[in-house]
Amino acid sequence: MNRLRPWMTFVLRFAGVFNLLAGASMICFYHEGYEMLGVPKPELILPVQVMGILVGLFGVGYLLTATDPVPNRNLLLLGTFSKAVASVFALYYVAVEALPWWFALVVLFADIVYVPPFCVILRRLYRTGPASGGSA
Repeated sequence: MNRLRPWMTFVLRFAGVFNLLAGASMICFYHEGYEMLGVPKPELILPVQVMGILVGLFGVGYLLTATDPVPNRNLLLLGTFSKAVASVFALYYVAVEALPWWFALVVLFADIVYVPPFCVILRRLYRTGPASGGSA
């Protein structure tokens, strides 16, 4: 039984697809990302591509949570913490002028905007009780 309201399912699906596309762009179009940010491309691209893999995996987690909410709620919890912590670090780099000011808008629409609805969804999912089918 799906215990989410329709808007909650929409938010999770939207975030899932968004993260899959963002992760894929970090893996495949890293050169364009560095150019857009106006920062020099490092010799080793692996950390950016690994981050892209993680972003994509969080997208899968959001889609799994939208499909089967209670058993996958811990994936959403990890994603919420990730978005909150990543936002703090990104805004720090904007504040110290290591990244351009407009990158704060990217962070707003890529991470910060999801934290409040994710918290509301998590609250609902954790109030429903334990996930069924597991052993304690």
